[in-house]
Amino acid sequence: MMLTPGPPPPPHPPLDILEPNPVATDPRKRVFAFEADHGDWVVRLVWDSDDPELLEAECRAPLYHQRLPAPEVRRFWSVVRDLVAPIGPLPVDSADPRP
Repeated sequence: MMLTPGPPPPPHPPLDILEPNPVATDPRKRVFAFEADHGDWVVRLVWDSDDPELLEAECRAPLYHQRLPAPEVRRFWSVVRDLVAPIGPLPVDSADPRP
């Protein structure tokens, strides 16, 4: 086995569904993402190897000057729980609803 100097290799994404999502402005960054259409909104998971303890879940919807209705918020979190089930239940560090 040959050892080379330098930092250890970056970790692998925590979920198999995450695919490389290159950052055009910094080709050294390793960002992975997954998107799934759920009708009126899209769920997007994003993981950056520079911050491996953080997995972002986004709800993308074309809503202007209004919040996502409560039933859709519950549906979003249900979808996220199903997507992250292979790595177990995860804590929610913050949620940033539209004001």
